[in-house]
Amino acid sequence: MGTRVYQLKSIFSDELLFYISRAVKWDSDHVVILNDEVKSVAEEIVRAGVLDRVNIALDFFDASLNRVGAYVIGTRSTVKSFLIALLEPTEKLREFEEAGNNFARLALLEELKTMPFGAVWDYYCLKNGVPIGEKWMEEVR
Repeated sequence: MGTRVYQLKSIFSDELLFYISRAVKWDSDHVVILNDEVKSVAEEIVRAGVLDRVNIALDFFDASLNRVGAYVIGTRSTVKSFLIALLEPTEKLREFEEAGNNFARLALLEELKTMPFGAVWDYYCLKNGVPIGEKWMEEVR
């Protein structure tokens, strides 16, 4: 958590455009996946309280994949990363940090790693009429 000074203001705009890509090769494999880097970006945006001022752009290029499938994988992965970040008890973590209770802060961060965000994701999909689990792949095909 560290320093919590986040200034997104510039002389041109109060918002930030953040581009996310997964550069593996020069010509392919750019589709965003749910990994530690994407989750960290979402966590920092949510922790800073600037979700309404950050615009996320994603890369869906992969010459070896179905284009719609690449779009769906990248979008779902990014939304999942923000869901995980939004489920974090940020205020509780801040309380521990400000009180100097580094043990409790670290222990809670470790507990968060195994909390079942998947159930919340499935419910979100169900409420929005989106296929749950791998059923979305049938829709793309």
